[in-house]
Amino acid sequence: MATPPTKQSILHLYHSMLRTSQSFSSYNFRQYFVRRTKSTFREVQNETDPAKLTAFYEEKAKELAVLKRSAIVNQLYGGWKVVVEKQQAEHERADS
Repeated sequence: MATPPTKQSILHLYHSMLRTSQSFSSYNFRQYFVRRTKSTFREVQNETDPAKLTAFYEEKAKELAVLKRSAIVNQLYGGWKVVVEKQQAEHERADS
């Protein structure tokens, strides 16, 4: 039987998934994956069963790989910014 993941390794996986979720260029995808990651890890936060923790860690590690690939594709084909995103102010020329 495999040893259960440590709390530190689960936290590292959590932060990696959040970091990857933040790298989506599309606002809707970015917000969805951040919310989903937080809620999923919140559910397992107080879990003590080693078998469940091991299964959860393995599943989320595979999901992180898929999330990374999806984020790269989304960055390649990202569209326009949505209205709710912060827009950079356009600078006017002083001499006009």
